Amino acid sequence: MATFLYKLGRFAFRRRHFVALIWVALLTLAGVGAASAPAAGSTSFSIPGTEAQKAFDLLDQRFPGSSSDGATARVVFKAPAGEKMTDKLNKATVKATVKELADGSEVTSVTDPYKTHAVSEDGTVVYASVRYDVSGMELKDSSRDALEAAGHDAQKAGLTVEIGGDALQAGAEPGAAGEVVGLAIAAVVLVVTLGSLVAAGLPLLTAIIGVGIGVSTITALAKTLDLGDTTSTLALMIGLAVGIDYALFIVSRYRGELAEGRDREEAVGRAAGTAGSAVVFAGLTVVIALAGLSVVGVPMLTKMGLAAAGTVVVSVLIALTLIPALLGYAGKRVKAAGAKRGKSDTGASAKPASAKPGLGERWASFVVRRPAAVLLLGVVGLGAVALPASQLELGLPDDGSQPTSTTQRRAYDLLSDGFGPGFNGPLMIVVDAKDSADPKAAATTVTDGIKDLKDVASVSPAMFNEAGDTATITVVPSSKPSSVRTEDLVHAIRDEGAGVKADTDARVLVTGTTAMNIDFSQKLNDALVPYLALVVGLAFLLLIAVFRSVLVPLKAALGFLLSVLAALGAVVAVFQWGWLGGLLGVEQTGPIMSMMPIFMVGVVFGLAMDYEVFLVTRMREAYVHGESPGQAVVTGFRHSARVVGAAAIIMMSVFGGFITSSESMIKMIGFGLAIAVFFDAFVVRMAIVPAVLALLGKRAWWLPKWLDRALPNVDVEGEGLRTLSDTKAGQDDEDEDRELVRA
Repeated sequence: MATFLYKLGRFAFRRRHFVALIWVALLTLAGVGAASAPAAGSTSFSIPGTEAQKAFDLLDQRFPGSSSDGATARVVFKAPAGEKMTDKLNKATVKATVKELADGSEVTSVTDPYKTHAVSEDGTVVYASVRYDVSGMELKDSSRDALEAAGHDAQKAGLTVEIGGDALQAGAEPGAAGEVVGLAIAAVVLVVTLGSLVAAGLPLLTAIIGVGIGVSTITALAKTLDLGDTTSTLALMIGLAVGIDYALFIVSRYRGELAEGRDREEAVGRAAGTAGSAVVFAGLTVVIALAGLSVVGVPMLTKMGLAAAGTVVVSVLIALTLIPALLGYAGKRVKAAGAKRGKSDTGASAKPASAKPGLGERWASFVVRRPAAVLLLGVVGLGAVALPASQLELGLPDDGSQPTSTTQRRAYDLLSDGFGPGFNGPLMIVVDAKDSADPKAAATTVTDGIKDLKDVASVSPAMFNEAGDTATITVVPSSKPSSVRTEDLVHAIRDEGAGVKADTDARVLVTGTTAMNIDFSQKLNDALVPYLALVVGLAFLLLIAVFRSVLVPLKAALGFLLSVLAALGAVVAVFQWGWLGGLLGVEQTGPIMSMMPIFMVGVVFGLAMDYEVFLVTRMREAYVHGESPGQAVVTGFRHSARVVGAAAIIMMSVFGGFITSSESMIKMIGFGLAIAVFFDAFVVRMAIVPAVLALLGKRAWWLPKWLDRALPNVDVEGEGLRTLSDTKAGQDDEDEDRELVRA
């Protein structure tokens, strides 16, 4: 591995024009494809295998043309102070709005609140329900514009009008200003770490190129593969973060090789052979974690994971080829580590061996002297932060979690005040009585049974299809949609349905947005353990080959689990309990987004292994070259701590930019990933890892002989490069090029 990447790096350095042209051509091709591709809209959403999805599919069969999964909107009207919605003028305004809404091209039905008795008890609030023939993700912008225009016309008459439902998307963007600040912080960290604007600009440039290719390709294929905006957002977030980090690792190692007196081509080759090997295996762990999302069984998550994994692959290839090429263009403007402006760019200007040890080296020396205390403090500290995770409540965001500045949230509040909190999350009960001797009696049995359950506010009469073999019943809970009581009610209705099936041969299914959210959360919970086993297991095997050790990968996996639990604890404390919520702009506390645990595991595991591979391979390299276990830890920190710390700060800056979003879900993702990177990089990798290695000593690098013989020699430490003579490094370039092309 190291020898191949060494030759690849030197090839890219010498043939820089060819390599740069290839990447520019790929970026141009992806950009043209994205620009010419048809608009895709948002991806469709389904949860195969769940009861709620089965009910939706059944409704499409038994109620043809009903668009059971079509978008819905509730236009909520409130009378001015001292008036009622039953007053003549207000009533006329509502009827005119209903008529205007019915003219929409994608509208299948609009209810008149005065005919459906959708009037609050005090008469101050009414609502009209609008149903469309396509889902909210597929709804045209013209239909949304018409919906908003109808509301504005009613507002001109003096009414308060708010619109809820999934027909209007919140449309909150991931805080563009925050992202700019995050990138600015990343640029400053790169300048401080690499010592020049040119060196700092290379990781930023290559990361932008990689993300540009990845996101443009996703956009070009969005219509064909049914990819949505969230897919591009995840690819952008992950691609930008890893792209900067991978390039930073190689540029930093290149400067270190220059400081040892090697010429630039040789330094590029050795940087690609050593740091590049770490980048390859770190990238593999990220790809495994993201591609592993396919085990969840939710098509949307599978597509998001695979698309983001593809962007990571592009970032790895760019780091291995384009970075060496750009270093060739940069020439002497990228100086050796420790070199001062105006000094020679050979190793002569590097810091002498007697120079004062850096902060990372001094910290590692302290940890090696006090490993038990550092380990205890780190584990106890993260354990304390992780405690709130034991109270984790999962759910999906609804209009009640939107900022109060949005019309969706205001409509939600008006309906809660006028009709009760459960009105915003009605349950749809589907009674499949095709095999029943008396379908109407079966529907009556279901209705009567539901009325006797706790937390039921109202139950509508059963409505049958034309064939008379399937009925729908609407149940309004007495608690809000995202509450535990509503979830318990869904399970109680399903338990009741089991008895109905035995007595009447009628099948009872619970669906609707609230039930779909509950089933989605349950599906993610059920998939978490298999997903962890797959991802951690594959990465464990990969790291055994990288480190030639059993205990080091085991320690890496356990440390990752500790950092993820601590991050989940912090997320619960802020977004569920409200701690420091005002500081972060959290307007509404509630259940944690159900995708958060599995999403955090997938993303953070890959990123955590980046730091593990880059930091510990340096320790392994020093140990293989003859240093004692304790000294190898210090040496690893001397060469890698500054770069790993800078990479973590950059990653936190990129993720932290999403905290400024007004969208609760995006804010939660940004905070969760940023705090997870902080815990993993600065507590686990910088404190717990060296403490454990110091305590284990030589045992840390133990590997059974039979396993050692069975494993391939990936040579991440670059041991094979030591056999290459520096004097011969500049010879036979053409032969190396031909050999590389054949490989």
